[in-house]
Amino acid sequence: MRPSFLGFCLILGVAACSRANHIGKAPDFTPMNESPEQAAMFSPGLPETTTYARRADQASLWTAGQQSLLGDRRAMKRGDILTVVIEIDDEAEISNSTSRSRSGSESLGIPQLFGLPQRIDGKLPEGASLGDAVSINSSTKSDGDGSVSRREELTLRVAATIMQVLPNGVLSIQGSQEVRVNYEMRELLVTGYVRPEDISRQNEITYDKIASARISYGGRGQITDMQQPRYGQQVLDAILPF
Repeated sequence: MRPSFLGFCLILGVAACSRANHIGKAPDFTPMNESPEQAAMFSPGLPETTTYARRADQASLWTAGQQSLLGDRRAMKRGDILTVVIEIDDEAEISNSTSRSRSGSESLGIPQLFGLPQRIDGKLPEGASLGDAVSINSSTKSDGDGSVSRREELTLRVAATIMQVLPNGVLSIQGSQEVRVNYEMRELLVTGYVRPEDISRQNEITYDKIASARISYGGRGQITDMQQPRYGQQVLDAILPF
């Protein structure tokens, strides 16, 4: 009995740890040290040109790098930063209606069969008769109606970092943003794959050009905790059959 009680207390303690961070205070920001974005910026990868070529390029009036007057300033290598523009305005409406009805009637009688009904009716209880042997009536009706209405609208901008340049030239990006308002933390996460040619001259890319896009916009804090059911209620909702 005692080990079970200790295990129950341990489960409650672990469940409370996720909320203990912002009890009586505002939620803490996620530490930036050792983040994937920071690691990509500190190790941008091997240079595309040799040391001699870089020295010759620096001595020229018209360099070919990103810092030149006519250079391409779009993100293109590991550690570079670009802006992801998220403008979601989706609306869907579906309506279905089904109606079905059927009725049937069957009757079987033997009022004259060698005089047997008249002989048998005298021996049957009062009100019973063999003249109408079988009579069946049936009626079924089924109606169905369903509708779906959904509207989503979201406008955000977030800076993302190129995490990796794949062998086919596609860029793997990841971006995060945290905004704390009073005691509520709003979090925005963006990951996916983009083509360098889809990045605009303003070093921006829209979300609909991101392959395998994963966009998460949520929060944590006291208001979010109040909107979520308790852990015990969630467990009961998952295991109760009715």
